[in-house]
Amino acid sequence: MPSLNKVLLMGNLTRDPELRVTPKGTSICQFSLAINRQFKMESGESREEVIFVDIEAWGKQGETIAKYMTKGRPLYVEGRLRLDQWEDKNTKEKRSRMKVVLEQFQFLGDSRGGAPGSGAPVSSGEFDQTATPERHSPPPRTGGPKPTAPQENLDEDVPF
Repeated sequence: MPSLNKVLLMGNLTRDPELRVTPKGTSICQFSLAINRQFKMESGESREEVIFVDIEAWGKQGETIAKYMTKGRPLYVEGRLRLDQWEDKNTKEKRSRMKVVLEQFQFLGDSRGGAPGSGAPVSSGEFDQTATPERHSPPPRTGGPKPTAPQENLDEDVPF
């Protein structure tokens, strides 16, 4: 049976990212996004719902987020869900928390200006201020049909 664990989120950081390093030297950045949803009730009244999602970014991506992001900045995140389970040391109760493990992200511009990248993608964790505003995607597949050479004098074929 096929399975899929994919999360796409866009929201604002609720606090400054926290960067830590594991004993083996791997960076881990933890932060939270606030995601707003506006809707109308049956009565016609407008309502807003806010959810808060904990996110974990590893390695260079985590370092980049910790370096350039601050509380309130918008961020687009792609990742997967992970359920952490543990036993509370004081009450001995089993506890759990759902979080998103970041796989890719993209800085987003905001109305205050000065957002790093302002739409430039960062999926590899490297931040380049000269990056073009296109989304990183996997390298092109090889073995497909090769593009044909451009034909000369195409203007003669135009019927008008």
